[in-house]
Amino acid sequence: MVLTRDFKETINARVQRDSKFAIALLDEAISLFLNGEPETARLILRDIVNATIGFEKLAIETSKPSKSLHRMLSAKGNPTMDNLTAIFNVLRKNMNVNINVQTTEVKTIYVKS
Repeated sequence: MVLTRDFKETINARVQRDSKFAIALLDEAISLFLNGEPETARLILRDIVNATIGFEKLAIETSKPSKSLHRMLSAKGNPTMDNLTAIFNVLRKNMNVNINVQTTEVKTIYVKS
């Protein structure tokens, strides 16, 4: 008999017991935002919020209604830069991490045919 567990439950449990995994998710969400994949980034942020502080505490910390935050962090959400900054700052403080961004040059490889 195969035991299965809901994906979201698995993510929540892993984030709660493994801070490095939580940090890796936050790093991935930031990278996705900056590299043009905001839909996936918002969903990862939503998972992080659910697994850490929850939307009610995020609402208090950002002075934004919980329902608005839920909409912002949905696949079709459209948070402003100010709202994203507020969300990242609350998560950063809650997770006790600094966020550093590094820009790297794209290496183009040409193959002779």
